[in-house]
Amino acid sequence: MNISTKTLKSNRTNALYWKCQLLGWCTVSVYWAYTVYTRDDYGVFYTFCNYVLDVAIGIFLTHMYRTYALKANWSQLPIKKLLVRVIPSILLLAFLYVLLNNLKWYGYWTLIAEEDKNIWVSLLYWDPILLTGLRLMSIWILAYHLYHYYQKEVVTAREYAQLSLVAKQAQLDNLSAQLNPHFLFNSLNSIKSLIVENPNVARRGIDLLSDLLRSSLYEKDKDLISVKNELALVNDYIELEKLRFEERLEIDITLDKTLAHFKIPTLSIQLLIENAIKHGIDKVIEGGLITLKIDKNGDQVYIQVQNPGKLNDTKSANGLGLMNLKKRLELQYNKEASFTLEEIANNIVQATILVPYRADENI
Repeated sequence: MNISTKTLKSNRTNALYWKCQLLGWCTVSVYWAYTVYTRDDYGVFYTFCNYVLDVAIGIFLTHMYRTYALKANWSQLPIKKLLVRVIPSILLLAFLYVLLNNLKWYGYWTLIAEEDKNIWVSLLYWDPILLTGLRLMSIWILAYHLYHYYQKEVVTAREYAQLSLVAKQAQLDNLSAQLNPHFLFNSLNSIKSLIVENPNVARRGIDLLSDLLRSSLYEKDKDLISVKNELALVNDYIELEKLRFEERLEIDITLDKTLAHFKIPTLSIQLLIENAIKHGIDKVIEGGLITLKIDKNGDQVYIQVQNPGKLNDTKSANGLGLMNLKKRLELQYNKEASFTLEEIANNIVQATILVPYRADENI
C-alpha cells in the first residue's frame, strides 16, 4: 500500500470517527436538554448552551481516551489484557464525567441564575450522574473496541485469503514446473539411458521423480513446512537433477540443527534451488557449486542460496514463482520477512529469504 493510499484511508477513518462522535453525543444529549428545559426552566438559550457543553464534555473525554488508546496500541491487545485496561478507564472517565457536569451545573446556578450554591456540595453530587457516566462511557468504549476488533478480523481474514490464494498459486506453479515437458523429458531421458547401463540408478531415478510429483500434489494444503521436510524434497530434486548434470552439479548444504523443525513457507527452498539450476548451472558450461545455508542471526532466520552466473536474465529476477514467494512472505509474516536476489562478486548470484524467528513456529 503506497503513501497516498494510506493517507486516503486514514482520512476516511478520521472522517467516519468524527461523524460518529458528533451524531452519537448530539443524540444522547437531547435527553438532558429536554430535562433541563422542562424541569429546571433553563430557557431556550441556556438549554442550548447546556446542550453544547454536554456534547463537548462527551467528545472531550472519549477523544482523550481514543488518543491514549491509539498511542498505547490497545486495539492490538488480547481480550484479557484489554479488559484490565478498559475497566479502570471506564471508572476514571465516569469520575471525570461527574466532575465536569457538576462544575457545569455549579457555574450555571451561581454565575447565571445567581443563586448561592456550595461548590463542594455541588461537586459531591453523584447520583444519578455517576450511573449515567458509567453507562455512557461503557457503551462508547465497548462500541469503539468492537469496531476495531471487527476491522482487525476483516483485515486478518482478507490477508489469510490472499495468502491461501498465493500459496495455492505457488503450489500450482511448482506442479506445473514438475510437469514441464522439458523437465520430464530430460529426467526420463536420463533415466532411459541408465536402464541398461545402471538399472539400480534408473529405478532410483523413477522413485525420485514419482516422489517429487507426489510432494507437489500432497503438500499443496500446507502453508508451512519444517526445514527438515523441505530439505528432504530438495535433496530428492537435486539427486534427480544430478542424473542429467552429473559432475556439473554440486551442492553444499549448511544447516543450524536447532532450526530443523522450524517452519518456513512450503516449497520456498526448492523454488530457490530450481531457480539456481535453471538460471545458473544450466547456463554455465562447466556447471558449478550451489551453496545453501540456513542459519539464525538474532531474531531472524535466513535462508541463503548462491550459484554461479549473472543476474542479467529478467525472468530469473521477476519470474512468477519469485513474485509469488515475495507475496507469500509479505502475507505470512505481516511484512516482517523479506526476499532479495542480487549479484555479488565473482559472478555469483545470491538469493536470500529472511523470516522472523518465532518459538511457536517449532513443531
